[in-house]
Amino acid sequence: MKHTYSITGMTCNGCASSVKEQLSKVEDVQEVDVDLEKAEATIAMQQHVPLEKLRGALSAKYGISTTEEDVASQSFPVEKSKLEQLRPLFLIFGYLFAAAILLNYSDWNYSNAMLDFMGLFYVVFSFFKFLDLKGFPESFRMYDPLAKVVPVYGWIYPFLELALGLFFLMRFQITLSLVITIIILGITTYGVTKSLLDKKSIRCACLGTALNLPMTEATFIENAIMLVMALIMLFQF
Repeated sequence: MKHTYSITGMTCNGCASSVKEQLSKVEDVQEVDVDLEKAEATIAMQQHVPLEKLRGALSAKYGISTTEEDVASQSFPVEKSKLEQLRPLFLIFGYLFAAAILLNYSDWNYSNAMLDFMGLFYVVFSFFKFLDLKGFPESFRMYDPLAKVVPVYGWIYPFLELALGLFFLMRFQITLSLVITIIILGITTYGVTKSLLDKKSIRCACLGTALNLPMTEATFIENAIMLVMALIMLFQF
């Protein structure tokens, strides 16, 4: 008998191989086929293996649940709303806006506040990408056009974000940093827009792989805010 399960937490081919290896060790499991793009695992069993037994065989990074085509008697996890899924992103944005305002409130200058926000944005977002530097490029290339064509760009991107963040915070090479921001975020925004129009259900890599965020309109808005800020600041400089 064969059953298909949804797998969460996979970000690269290494993850898919790890899931396959762990599930293959379960008693009565004959064969495991893992599809990274669909985030699914099809398992051939000698006799039915309870979901909890499969779940216990996986490391904490991965989750397993039944799909709509699987056994009707299994219970499905309650899907979170988009607002709940994106709560970490909104919290981070709130903290960044507050920090930029507090850094400049005594001698208010909106240009400096915008540069501080952009610098903090890059530094914080690069931090999350560095948490799983190996897994990020695979997730990023799923929607970024340049990363698809030049895979090494996915490895460079977190370092590029960190450098841009430090440049903005130190007020170093601001014009160059703004131009690079417009280019790289313009490319990413194009990929995000295309994914949304194609209604693809993929993972957003904006916060790396540490947080499982879906690709939604909020991702587009996040990039759009940075692009607008960069354009405004470029005209000023």
